[in-house]
Amino acid sequence: MADSSETKSIPQVHAEEIRRLIHDLGNALEIVLQTSFLLGTVEMDESAKQWRGMLDQGVRQAAQVNSQLRDYLLSHTQS
Repeated sequence: MADSSETKSIPQVHAEEIRRLIHDLGNALEIVLQTSFLLGTVEMDESAKQWRGMLDQGVRQAAQVNSQLRDYLLSHTQS
């Protein structure tokens, strides 16, 4: 991995588009998270519970990656 003194800044025009995409992805993931939560409030058989658990785990991982992207963008752009 490159030394932080060697990292280059993301051009502002690209940073704005990436920021917009990160925001839109976060909104879409929030819908899936909330839907998964609501599915957890209804009666399900064991198989359905396992599928819901996989859905919940996957969307949480995606939300974490989205957060990492946001952090990376913040550290590689000029404010």
